[in-house]
Amino acid sequence: MRRWKELIRGTAAVLAAVVLAGAGVEVPARAAEDEKKPEIKWEVESNVVPTFEYQKSNTVGMFITNTGKDEIKNIKIEPYFENEEAFDKWPFQKDSQDDSVTIESLAGETKSKVIRFSFKEKDNSETKNHKIYFKCTYDGYSGAIYKDFYIKTTAKPEEKKEDKPLEVHVTDKTPKEKEDDEKKKEKKETIIDPPFGEEGGFSNGEPSYSGGGGGGEGGGDGTVPRVIVTGFDTKPINVKAGTDFTLIVHLKNTSKKTRVKNMLFDLNAPEEGSDEQTTAPAFLPSSGSSSIYLEGMRANGTADISIKLNAKSDLLQKPYSVELSMKYEDASANAVEATSSLSIPVKQDARFEFSDFEINPESVSVDDEANVMCNLYNLGRIKLYNVRATFEGNCIEKEEVFVGNVESGATASIDAMLKGTQPTQGPEPVTMTMSYENEEGEATTEQKELMLEVTEGMDEGMDVGEIPMEEEASGGLPIVPIVIAIGILAMAAAAVIILKERKKRKRKSEEEDFLYELDGSSEDEQ
Repeated sequence: MRRWKELIRGTAAVLAAVVLAGAGVEVPARAAEDEKKPEIKWEVESNVVPTFEYQKSNTVGMFITNTGKDEIKNIKIEPYFENEEAFDKWPFQKDSQDDSVTIESLAGETKSKVIRFSFKEKDNSETKNHKIYFKCTYDGYSGAIYKDFYIKTTAKPEEKKEDKPLEVHVTDKTPKEKEDDEKKKEKKETIIDPPFGEEGGFSNGEPSYSGGGGGGEGGGDGTVPRVIVTGFDTKPINVKAGTDFTLIVHLKNTSKKTRVKNMLFDLNAPEEGSDEQTTAPAFLPSSGSSSIYLEGMRANGTADISIKLNAKSDLLQKPYSVELSMKYEDASANAVEATSSLSIPVKQDARFEFSDFEINPESVSVDDEANVMCNLYNLGRIKLYNVRATFEGNCIEKEEVFVGNVESGATASIDAMLKGTQPTQGPEPVTMTMSYENEEGEATTEQKELMLEVTEGMDEGMDVGEIPMEEEASGGLPIVPIVIAIGILAMAAAAVIILKERKKRKRKSEEEDFLYELDGSSEDEQ
């Protein structure tokens, strides 16, 4: 059947080309179908947003994967600037504008290759988050692939105040009175800065701390203590849409002298949804609010905060940027505010179904073929990559069909020709194994069975009369003797009919001769 379909399609294409050529219309050479789709998968190396400190180099890493079968050559990745304004806003030193990385070749369906760019921020950088863009081109693809990354720059540290000249104070206090004054001062500072708890971990937003050195002065030296996010983890590691997970954020007080306290954190997730009825934050707390309170952090100390969240069920499979706002006080009760961004990747489970099999014919002889067809419906929100269907069974020759990529919400047809190899005792099962890959290249399989009967084939040199027949059907009459008897009766009847016809013709001939003789005698007498 598939051969007839291909023949019909080819004939229709030729007729259409002839008609269009006769009308003066130029027929394109399947340019749209021959255009290659991008076969490069591009991912960030780490979920942690890279932080660039003043006058210190850092790297931006990424994974490059060839998802196709064929080798790809001259893969070039470089920073991308849409216009001059984007170039002026580039947060790194100007000599980085020509930086690029080229991968000479990458074999098909291989492990990811890691590449890294090293940058150093500008002298006048501010403490803020930036979105930077990169472009990827390679041989065999006329377009380009673009990718955006989040990075964070930090401003130049404030210069320390010059040491004051030595001052000499004349006093009439005795050494004992001076010692008492110093003790009172230490006691007063101890009351202002209460002791903090022991080092700890995380627990659903409850405060936890870790020590960062002994003591620490307040913020009276003119510097502002900075609290930054050094990274985050999720439990489980893969966040799936429609499930609960725990977000654990790692914090650090970068000030070497000033401790911070009375810390309040608030998590702001982006709004997601196709209409007003379904629009809601991508992540919502499983219980309670999105605010987290932490009592304080020592100078140069670290701490973890955590919160249980639920990922919206209709989220697409991609990273979602979440803003973490921070409010805290230094040792002198001066209020400080800051923000940081987290990029949380969300995964979607694949969902698909098969239609019923169409088998034509349902019974074939050995060395003959049966056409098997069914449809694959992608019901999930993710794309299925490199879909293959493999048919295996004891009575058929193994057959593999490559379907390709199936978009979300799309339908793909699985069409195979199965060749019988040995006869079966009635219909026997044949297994179809469908395999596909996700965006990370991880393979998954699904199986479905169909029933097919294979019968004995007829020898090419065998006459019809030599066809072997079963002597007796199970539980029925003897077939062979009956057939022989019917044949003999048919031959006898044919012989009787032939003899009767011969006798009839002979009698008629004799009558005609007799009449002819009578007519001759009459003429003689006259």
